[in-house]
Amino acid sequence: MTAKRRWRSRVGVALLSSVCFGGLAHAGTARTEGSGAPPAATEAPAEPVIELPKLIHTVEAPYPEEAERTQLEANVRLRLRVDTQGVVTQAEVMEPVGHGFDEAARTAALQFRFTPAKRNGVAAPSRVTYIYVFQLPGRAKAVTTTPPPALSSAPQATASGDEAPTEYQEDVEVTTVGETRAERRRKSAEAVQVIELEQAGMETADLGTALSRAEGVDVRRAGGLGSSARISIAGLSDDQVRFFIDGVPLELAGYGPGLANVPVNLVQQLEVYQGVVPIRFGADVLGGAVELVTDQDVRGAGVAASYELGSFDTHRFTASARHLQESTGLLVRAHGFYDDARNNYPVNVEVANDLGKPVPVEVRRFHDGYRAGGASIEAGFVDQPWARRLLVRGFINAAGRDVQNDVDMESPYGEVTSAEGSAGATLRYSRSHDAGVTVDAVGGYTFRRNRFLDLGTCAYDWYGRCFTTLPQPGEISEGGVERYINQHTAFARLHAAWTPVPGGAHTLRLALSPTFVTRSGEDRRLQANNVLDPLSAGRGVTSLVTGLEYQVESFDGRLQNIAFVKDYLQDVRAQKLLPSAEFLDLGRTAHELGVGDSLRLRLGSTLSAKASYEWATRLPRPDELFGDGLLIEDSLELQPETSHNFNLGLGYVSEPGRAGSFRANAGGFARLAEQLIFLTARGSYYAYENVVSARSLGVLGAAGWTSPGRYLSLDGNATWQDLRNTSSEGRYGAFQGQRLPNRPYLTANGSAQGRLTGLLRFQDELLVTWRTRYVDSFLLAWEGVGSQDSKLRIDAQLTHALALTYVIRDMTTRLSWTLDCQNLTHARTFDFYGVQRPGRVIAAKFTLER
Repeated sequence: MTAKRRWRSRVGVALLSSVCFGGLAHAGTARTEGSGAPPAATEAPAEPVIELPKLIHTVEAPYPEEAERTQLEANVRLRLRVDTQGVVTQAEVMEPVGHGFDEAARTAALQFRFTPAKRNGVAAPSRVTYIYVFQLPGRAKAVTTTPPPALSSAPQATASGDEAPTEYQEDVEVTTVGETRAERRRKSAEAVQVIELEQAGMETADLGTALSRAEGVDVRRAGGLGSSARISIAGLSDDQVRFFIDGVPLELAGYGPGLANVPVNLVQQLEVYQGVVPIRFGADVLGGAVELVTDQDVRGAGVAASYELGSFDTHRFTASARHLQESTGLLVRAHGFYDDARNNYPVNVEVANDLGKPVPVEVRRFHDGYRAGGASIEAGFVDQPWARRLLVRGFINAAGRDVQNDVDMESPYGEVTSAEGSAGATLRYSRSHDAGVTVDAVGGYTFRRNRFLDLGTCAYDWYGRCFTTLPQPGEISEGGVERYINQHTAFARLHAAWTPVPGGAHTLRLALSPTFVTRSGEDRRLQANNVLDPLSAGRGVTSLVTGLEYQVESFDGRLQNIAFVKDYLQDVRAQKLLPSAEFLDLGRTAHELGVGDSLRLRLGSTLSAKASYEWATRLPRPDELFGDGLLIEDSLELQPETSHNFNLGLGYVSEPGRAGSFRANAGGFARLAEQLIFLTARGSYYAYENVVSARSLGVLGAAGWTSPGRYLSLDGNATWQDLRNTSSEGRYGAFQGQRLPNRPYLTANGSAQGRLTGLLRFQDELLVTWRTRYVDSFLLAWEGVGSQDSKLRIDAQLTHALALTYVIRDMTTRLSWTLDCQNLTHARTFDFYGVQRPGRVIAAKFTLER
């Protein structure tokens, strides 16, 4: 403070009384003597030893000039988020007072430094309620509460001129808060890794790209934005991996079935479950699950928006808004998105020259556009005595895509299109009861409609020219296709938990998840030709997944074990069109059981080990059971897939020190799968069959380092997997012991990020991020087929990306601009079946949060 400043500032702080574990908050400070003997370790974990954060550095806020002229004073109440390094990462004005006080107090508080809170000696994030008092000289003290000794380390504010220092006073308000959801998941026994998406939301990466940066996960795509994607976890992929958004299956939540095409700005974090899936999802999952967690912050009012402009005429827009009426708990929030891309990137193909000889040329894709949009609105009540959540959500979405070529990228198309739309509603209810019982339930209905059109009358070449007229409509199928599929789905997810002793070591959970699906359709080309339409037959699937789970903690919380059993029941009813032009009623019932266990042992404050196992089951999907009525026949005899899934892992996270902070993990996995379902050829048509048993073995590891002050961060990971056919009989018995084709065996990722702050104004950030990805060479066909020189192979691929992000933070607003260049070296990259991916991509993105 300069000698000319004629005012005094006093500050107050209220710190958390505890840092909660496992999502349970404990009121008051840590246990003191005389409060009763602690319970036995086998019944409940000992009360944690809590060290409160201490304020070690303050910055004085300038007194607002207008307020000083009009002799105004104010107390500004702030909610601060303090990370594990004692840095204030967020400052929120709880009760705005105006006149410039709010901005001044928040700007100063963001420069404060604390010693981090600790739980059992381990640094932990905390929340601090802080009152910044603006008071003119000679006024009565507005705050008189004496601070406790633990918080008296804060420096005193100094008065102007020759006046004595103002006495430091604090307004103490004890509050509680648990660990973040991400922290709870990482510390649990569950086989899960958490990917937080704050930075990805500012970049142009989609969810598929963000997910592929994690170890043990591989994302393969058939083209640009909107193309189909194969997501693999520990070797198992396609329908063996399930996707959820806030506990609801993704295909039933209004975003379509494709994870990679969900807007990243509508998601807060990804939780990747490796083969062992908790019962709360109520799902039949073989290879693993990915949950998309949306923004759970419902306080106050806020808006957010993002716009991305990229190569190949790509445009992506998202927007969201929320408002909470504190007095009644009424919450209203809405989300929306729109994507549009031409995907006209250059590819290398073979085209016949004037002599009819195929020669390699580079052409641009001409019929690969993608458009998608959707919106949802949610309303209800939160944090009420009769319900923690009671919310109704309605949604609608639609997507359309041009089909450029066949799966082998040999035949181009110019008029084939596909589209999908869905609409529905969900009702969510959750409540905690005094008896230690919590209930979380969600139910809903979704209508989905798919359309496929192949009515073109021209044959196109790779330059987009119609070089001949077809004798009848249809570029893919003679006679053309105009097919519509309608699907109605009703579902419910009920999850109840009982903890006999509040904050105790024992928890029992129950999950019930019924799903009812009916499907119908029409092939208008067949109907126009007076041919009986097989899609008009009635078909339905009813499934029920039940789970029971028991969790226990012992040895002062160092050991956590989760044991569970699951029950799977599926009933299928359908009509099959016979050659006699009659429908035959068919059906079957399948019943399976599953068991599993997850164990976590903390070996110290920085080291932990995990092991998990599940006898997993996946029930056939409606698409696999019923086919598409044209090229894919129904397969009502399909049996569930099963697998023995094993995981082992060791993780290390150091405390921040003079050398920065370090993190590392290493692990291994095994998948012993039976009755895997593949799409196979049956003469002139296709059908799904249980044809392959497979064994997947692999190892993975990751390491990272962040410098003091977070100026530089380095991260890297690698995954090696060996997925082999173990079938000795059947269609693929001749390939026993060989690797399954079209799957990479080795992938690796690396990144380096530099961070500079305060360039133009305080709290501004410049982020420079470099990323690289390596995919080893892999075969497109069985390794035992053909000579070594003739094998179809995808060569090793190495790509690089560079992003520059500038972030501006104000009291209630965050703005960011990003310039992103993906595939810097313009390398030729391929995913499955040899379809070429886009080359160098330059994109820009703007985001706003308020």
